[in-house]
Amino acid sequence: MRRNKRGYRKIKTFDTVYSDKKFIKYLSFSVIILLILLLCVAIFYVINKWIEHNQFLKSVDDNLKQVSSDSTPNSNEVQNQTPEEETETTFTMTAIGDVMCHNTQYWDAYQKEMDDYDFSYVFEDINRSIKTSDIAIGSLETSFAGKERGYHNYPTFNSPDALAYDLKKLGIDVLSTAGNHCLDMGFSGLSRTIDVLNDANILHLGTYQTAEERDKILFRYVKGIKIAFVNYTYGTNGIPVPSGKEFCVNLIDKDLMKKDIESAKSQDADIIVACMHWGTEYRTTANPEQEELADFLFQNGVDIILGNHPHVLEPMEKRTITLEDGTTKDGFVIYALGNFICDQNAENTRNSIILNLKITKHVDGKISIDHADYTPIYMYKNSSSQLKKMKLLDMEQTIYNYETGIDSSIGQKTYEDLKIQLDKIKKIVGPEF
Repeated sequence: MRRNKRGYRKIKTFDTVYSDKKFIKYLSFSVIILLILLLCVAIFYVINKWIEHNQFLKSVDDNLKQVSSDSTPNSNEVQNQTPEEETETTFTMTAIGDVMCHNTQYWDAYQKEMDDYDFSYVFEDINRSIKTSDIAIGSLETSFAGKERGYHNYPTFNSPDALAYDLKKLGIDVLSTAGNHCLDMGFSGLSRTIDVLNDANILHLGTYQTAEERDKILFRYVKGIKIAFVNYTYGTNGIPVPSGKEFCVNLIDKDLMKKDIESAKSQDADIIVACMHWGTEYRTTANPEQEELADFLFQNGVDIILGNHPHVLEPMEKRTITLEDGTTKDGFVIYALGNFICDQNAENTRNSIILNLKITKHVDGKISIDHADYTPIYMYKNSSSQLKKMKLLDMEQTIYNYETGIDSSIGQKTYEDLKIQLDKIKKIVGPEF
């Protein structure tokens, strides 16, 4: 304390004391507020770290599920875990027609300097239509019996192995192999074809090396949805199925088909797809046998039917299937997808489509086929070119490019023909939905 003139300590006034108390009170309040803020920051930091940790775990889990879903090992049964909780899931399924390989095709793909074959250029215009799909399915109409057997044209096909690897690069996941040409090079050719597809990492069904393999249903998981595939052919062009090896190819037989469908259902298949090698060659409508077999397949549990063999397109249709218990479900059939690649010249044999289906599995487990569209394609052969003559064209894109001047290399004659062929495709296949 300061002293006054008389030496006495100066006594604090009431106002001075009150001011000091007010300051202390303000200081205490400020400290409390600061502590509360620090506590809030600490809580926020802990919560944020907890969220980041959980997001990291979820990311790891999602990545593991994706790896599991997309895995395609060389076996006839792909086993992945299904999701723990049922949710509505939508995916796309793409289908193409017969993969043929005439001698003019493998001559065109030959690379002299490498003494090898490359078919990848054939698909350059259309590969985006397949690679963007969740699963893509095709039909193999040739064999891979090996170079030492000699490459062959019709009527007994044997093609370079490179075709299989280029189909994989294109994005083909599954090939049905039960067809009238599967025994063109005998059982050894059929067996080697399977070896090549395994090495190319393409799943396959319809032909088999052993009875044990035949009795396994091919499953593929897509986004956690379990899809079963079955495949049958009307015959093998008169080539006898080897005695004692009846298991090597699935022939159309109702008892066998029903047995396989029941096996797929007993293993909790969400969707069953039947790849059928049937019909009348060069006929653009289904014959009575196809229609009757389609009814049989739907009634026994098949959801989607993908037809091949006639070398031309046939109609597609969506159905509402009424089962024996009175319940209903969606069904879809395309009776024939035509030739995907070939060098045939008969009417409609160079026309085809890339079919796209949008499919949903609902929370109650029911499957709906929500949408079907297609990309019309044409097997173009540029006779004026010395190399790489063969090319699949996206017809609508090619017509647009010609009309707008982006690319007029096809010429006026081909442009006019493409418009005619495009109209045919739409009339044969029917409207998208």
